[in-house]
Amino acid sequence: MTSKERVMAAIEHRRPDRVPVFDGFWAGFAQRWRQEKGLDASVSITDYYGIDIAICVADETPYPSRKATLKDDAEETLAWDGYGRLVRSVKGAFFSEYLENPIKRPEDLDRNPFDPVEADSRYEGFLKVVAENRPRRCCFCKVGGPYLRTTFIRGEEQFLMDIAGDPEFAKALADRMADFLTGVGLESLRRGDMYDTGIWVYDDIAYNHNPMVSPASFERVFLPGYRRMVRAFKGAGAKKVIMHSDGNIGPLLDMLIDAGIDGINPVEPRASMDLVQLKKQYGERLAFIGGMCNAQVLPRGTRGEIVGETQKILEAGREGGVVIGTHSIGDDIPVAHYDWYHEEVMR
Repeated sequence: MTSKERVMAAIEHRRPDRVPVFDGFWAGFAQRWRQEKGLDASVSITDYYGIDIAICVADETPYPSRKATLKDDAEETLAWDGYGRLVRSVKGAFFSEYLENPIKRPEDLDRNPFDPVEADSRYEGFLKVVAENRPRRCCFCKVGGPYLRTTFIRGEEQFLMDIAGDPEFAKALADRMADFLTGVGLESLRRGDMYDTGIWVYDDIAYNHNPMVSPASFERVFLPGYRRMVRAFKGAGAKKVIMHSDGNIGPLLDMLIDAGIDGINPVEPRASMDLVQLKKQYGERLAFIGGMCNAQVLPRGTRGEIVGETQKILEAGREGGVVIGTHSIGDDIPVAHYDWYHEEVMR
């Protein structure tokens, strides 16, 4: 099978020639991999390991026209980003500080209309990524989701307080974002001609123990937007809609399935998302993309432990429904450990 045939068979619950694999690599891991393998920068790590999926991303920011750098010196950068945030970045630091968000009060929602989704500039880089990856991988387009992207324009703490204290305003914000992201997704599907695979919705709405909002709040504030998004994508012809969220989204799974979500990623074991158990529970109602532990097993496991964990996931996906992978392959994972895992997938 090609990667596309393999992935689509798996997420359609048909038996693939082998369980597909989807991993993303941090720059530090890739650099160490090249050094240990004696390879130069011309060799692609995703090609080397035969990664089966590529996620192709358009510019989904609401305000790309507002991007501007106010300060850039040896110590820090101060800039407006595409979410309308004033961002302070210290040179050498991993995280940035968000000094200002565009939506400070309810009336700001109408005072700050989003830039058009049809702008060609949103899709120039996206189309290059599609053209580069389509011959070798199963390509999906991608948009963000109404929870996380709304925190970007409102501020996460403030938006969580809105959900608790002013759910009608929170829903108005989430609905506006969901409809905007739907437009970007439909344009991405059309311009990339990706109907025969589909689209992923990236919405980190959970931490390791639970969702960031209660199931009742999700049903009230976010579920209507999710239903509209999935209905629009599938109505346009998208074959599959996949949900990405870190953390434990278990309490939301039935509602996500009700909204039309076909699969979830990355199914993190450290967040009590056990792929084998979830597949037994949901059967063919949901596909699972991920499931491999990148917090304990891959960084610190023995070869036997790594191979054993890999085999459990492969066995669960033998007849379809599973793409094996991790949240990401970080700098703390030895190259040899990744090789043990990957060799077992291929074997």
